[in-house]
Amino acid sequence: MSTQQHVFDLLADVVAQEDVGTCFALLGDANMNFATRLAGHGVEMIYVRHEHCAAAAAMAHARKTGEVGFATVTCGPGLTQLMTALPAAVRARLPMVVFAGESPLNTGWYNQAIDQAPFVTATGAAYHSLHNVSRMATTLRDAFVQARMERRPVVVGVPFDLQNAARPENANLPACSVDIVPKSGPMPPNPEDLSAAVAAIESAGRIVVMAGMGAVDSDAGPACRALAEALDAPLCTTLPARGLFHDDPFSLGVAGGFSSDVAREVLGQADLILAFGTSLARHNADAGKLWPNAQVLQIDVEPVTLSQGRRAADMHLRADARLGAEALAACVSRRTSNQRTKELAERIKTEPYDAASFTIDDGTHDPRGVAAALEAALPAGWEMVNSSGHCSYYVAHMPSRPQEHFLTIREFGAIGNGISFAMGVACARPDSPVVLFDGDGSLLMHVQELETIKRHGLKVLIVVLNDGAYGSEIHKLRAEGLPDDGAVFGRTDFAAIARGFGLVGETVNDLSDIPRLVEAFAASDSATVWDIPISDQVASPVIRRAHPPQTSR
Repeated sequence: MSTQQHVFDLLADVVAQEDVGTCFALLGDANMNFATRLAGHGVEMIYVRHEHCAAAAAMAHARKTGEVGFATVTCGPGLTQLMTALPAAVRARLPMVVFAGESPLNTGWYNQAIDQAPFVTATGAAYHSLHNVSRMATTLRDAFVQARMERRPVVVGVPFDLQNAARPENANLPACSVDIVPKSGPMPPNPEDLSAAVAAIESAGRIVVMAGMGAVDSDAGPACRALAEALDAPLCTTLPARGLFHDDPFSLGVAGGFSSDVAREVLGQADLILAFGTSLARHNADAGKLWPNAQVLQIDVEPVTLSQGRRAADMHLRADARLGAEALAACVSRRTSNQRTKELAERIKTEPYDAASFTIDDGTHDPRGVAAALEAALPAGWEMVNSSGHCSYYVAHMPSRPQEHFLTIREFGAIGNGISFAMGVACARPDSPVVLFDGDGSLLMHVQELETIKRHGLKVLIVVLNDGAYGSEIHKLRAEGLPDDGAVFGRTDFAAIARGFGLVGETVNDLSDIPRLVEAFAASDSATVWDIPISDQVASPVIRRAHPPQTSR
């Protein structure tokens, strides 16, 4: 075996020094030598079956570890397969580096050659071509710096003929990115801005305290709770931060399209929303319908006025979410109770999040009942992963699940990511079982990753809410009075598919079997798929509000 060192050895040294923990990879000509050398450094390698899944798994890994996610794919078609994952990572502000390779420079023609940069930059991610061998190590390190500083994906393309060149003599490794990024402490509020915010709070009548991922990242949960108690204000979160206040009796849950009936009522009566560490996305405010009578005071290190086509905030306090909440709590007048009443706490605890009635077909389950059965049976501390699509509404309403054990990434609205997210979480939290909630249409998009889960021995339970269709589309089509044939496919036998991949597969026809099945999964060494048939007649309130049934004139 040759002992000659190549440029790809140097690049593998750089990435190993970054302590990425796990690399999600699919090998091809333009990255296989690099990836093989990286594996030799002891980096955990998860070899997926589709490039999209490498990037999507790295997204979830980044969210759960708080570090830079890392993936590698080959050039050309390997790179173009990332075009759904990258905008999702950009919008979720997830730091990630993708080593993508590039076609060789020293050839007149290469079958997989393509101008890669426009594809990547169109998603909002950054792209860097590494064509200068003497600068490659530093430029690759700089990609990690950029990902950390800008909290977005950075893709590097390295022509594989340059990778195969001899390693430059005396090529030293640059300093690790974590050692050179600015060490900045949390930002306190400006005293004048704080006084203006306090004045707005003192003049408000009914306040709600809302927290997003910025509040999660700054550990602002306790400070927000203390402020809410002082202001006699209920609490709520954005969807990604759901569960931050899971054990508070005055937590309304999610603020947005997924809001419960009680949350919509309370938010509709508010005249001031204190928004901590949230970008105030359109779905968060249900396009402005969720709090029609309220002004919004945003407390954030990057305050915004306009967000996703609408005016999102009326007032701003530029500050770290935790320090902002603590400063406000120290200045505001404490209020007596007229919102945080025993009656409200009882309503939050006992009233259904969606009280609509539906006729359930024989042999199927109401998805709300499925979510309740799972909530009751799944052990505390297991990692929960919610996918996208119609079924994600129901399992978002699992009130006992804290934010640190529940992953939701759906900023791009794409289905098909769930199984990749579950793999990313399983690698980030190897000591805990992972439970993925997914729809049948979503899982089928990347069902091949069951083989990846089996091969790498990942402890994942996949719960398929199977309505035999693309759920959102059938309900929208029906509401429009149109045929739903194009979105109905029949109920795939996922239990049989799981067994075909060498996993455990179960069809759950009786929800009372779930506690027994939980015990069996906990005791087994195998990943497992539960196929739960749900009714295709139950439409979430998200669909019902946006697409009310058409009536004849």
